[in-house]
Amino acid sequence: QVQLIESGGGLVQAGGSLRLSCATSGRTSSLYPMGWFRQAPGKEREFVAAVNHKNGTYYTDSVMGRFTISRDNAKNTLYLQMNSLKPEDTALYYCALRASFDTFLVHLTPRDQWHYWGQGTQVTVSS
Repeated sequence: QVQLIESGGGLVQAGGSLRLSCATSGRTSSLYPMGWFRQAPGKEREFVAAVNHKNGTYYTDSVMGRFTISRDNAKNTLYLQMNSLKPEDTALYYCALRASFDTFLVHLTPRDQWHYWGQGTQVTVSS
C-alpha cells in the first residue's frame, strides 16, 4: 500500500503564492510518476500537473507559467509551487501516484490513470 498526505493549503489573496507538499510512504518508488489534481465545488476533479522520474513535467494549460511541480526523492515528497494565484484556482487539491514505470505524462491526465490518492488540501483564493 501507498499513503499520500497533502499539506500547505490555505487562504490567500489573488496574486499570492502557496506551496503544497505531499508526503509519501509505503510501497512506493522514485520511478513512479506523481501528480496533482484539483476539484472545485460542483465540478469534476481535473488534472493540474505531473512529474516523472526524470523530472520531466506536464501541466494543464490554465496553470502553465504559474505553477511548478517538483519532487524530492530523498524526502519522498512531492511539491506544487503556486504563484500568481487566481480565484478560479480555488479547489481541493489532491496528490496522486501511478504505480507503474511511465515516462510519458501526456496520457496521464485522466483520473483513472492514477492508482493512489491523498485526502486533499483546500486552497482558497480571495479576490
